[in-house]
Amino acid sequence: FEGRTADKYSSTTAIMGMNGQEPIAVVLFQLGGPDSLDAIEPFLYNLFCDPDIINFPGAFAARKFIARRISSSRSKKVAANYIAIGGKSPIGELTNAQAAALEQDLRKTLAADVYVAMRYWHPFTEEALKGMMGKSYRKVILLPLYPQYSQATTVSSLKEWNRQSKLLNFVKTPTATVCCYHNHPLYIRAITDNIYSTFQKFVSEREEEIDILFSAHGIPMSLVRKGDPYKEQIEESVRLVIENGKWKSPHHLCYQSKVGPAKWLKPSLNETIRSLALQGRRNLLVVPIAFVTEHIETLHEINIEARELAKHLGIGRFEMMPALNDSPTFIACLKDLVLTNLD
Repeated sequence: FEGRTADKYSSTTAIMGMNGQEPIAVVLFQLGGPDSLDAIEPFLYNLFCDPDIINFPGAFAARKFIARRISSSRSKKVAANYIAIGGKSPIGELTNAQAAALEQDLRKTLAADVYVAMRYWHPFTEEALKGMMGKSYRKVILLPLYPQYSQATTVSSLKEWNRQSKLLNFVKTPTATVCCYHNHPLYIRAITDNIYSTFQKFVSEREEEIDILFSAHGIPMSLVRKGDPYKEQIEESVRLVIENGKWKSPHHLCYQSKVGPAKWLKPSLNETIRSLALQGRRNLLVVPIAFVTEHIETLHEINIEARELAKHLGIGRFEMMPALNDSPTFIACLKDLVLTNLD
């Protein structure tokens, strides 16, 4: 499924959909990740070149220089983390699996092609657009794999889509954009089901003895002050999951992946683990609430770094809920979002 090209898949879009309608195209937005150790530094450079990531007065003139310095200085440390999880990010393969599952599900109802557009590594937005060139679609649905809306994720991907669309003159096809789906019932159910499965790993502990830690990727407080809805949407997702699950366990919301000296959303994942350890709590179930695929933030930051910290602090049992990946319930959520945005 990787690197979909126009000639390889042209036969699928030549068919007409139900009622003689042309096919639709669905584009999954995701951040991406390095697919080899050599890709780490250029991936980081692309990330820190994004004006929605590095932005301050005068940043335009210095952004590339800053991105080069940060990516060069961080790449060796980050490489060790990637080596610990297999030498690359799995996000590309997992996103392709999500795309394939969604495409298969959609084709039960209508003719559809699903593409992947990564923000910072292959397949880039430009590659997805080139794969669509020369084909006739009645509508394009832009579907971010970010359930919660943020300037740093959804908006950044949309800006890149608009920029590349103009450069490639791909502006005539009617397009709809899925804003967010942090409270979609199927998204909430998919998380709830994964938490139930993870609870099974706690054999002898009662629910009251297990703390559920919802860990979301943090964002700078400067974005929150400007009205970014991410924090509120994360909080609503957590509330709905807890209402849906009806567990007797205490739950906590924290944030991770802070970069740089600026103030970010708090409390951090590590602060929360330390606090619970001091209170004598010994069983943690960590839920990566804003991550729909496994990548470095789940596999290393949570499952290795946070796990080691918890063990050092005397936590007896530490379990991480797996990301949704191509869970049938999550794919059903994505399908519903596409069908809802067709008209």
